[in-house]
This record gives sequence, C-alpha cells and structure tokens, in this order.
Amino acid sequence: MIRIVLFTLALAAAVYLVMQIVREAGKAEIDWRGVAAVAGFVLLAFYLRQVTDIGGLV
Repeated sequence: MIRIVLFTLALAAAVYLVMQIVREAGKAEIDWRGVAAVAGFVLLAFYLRQVTDIGGLV
C-alpha cells in the first residue's frame, strides 16, 4: 500500500514539473529545431548502445 502512495505522489510531482516546464517554455523563445536535434541525437545514442553493445559507462 505504501508503494502505491509513494508512486502516486511521485507521479503527481512529475506531472506538476512537466506542467511548470511547459508554462515556462511557452513564455520563452526556444529553438525547437535545436531541441529536437539534441533529443534525436540522445535517442540515437541509446539505440545504438543497445544494438551494438559498444559504449556506455559500465
């Protein structure tokens, strides 16, 4: 039961943080093309790490 309560609290905190970030991002002028390029590069790195088993810290 305590796990459900902690999970719910963590989920609520995560949703709150995402909402705050979206609110702040709406006010600022952000280069979304650059953000998408960085996110794509990170996702590609994780994908290639899983496929090739090369790289990583461990």
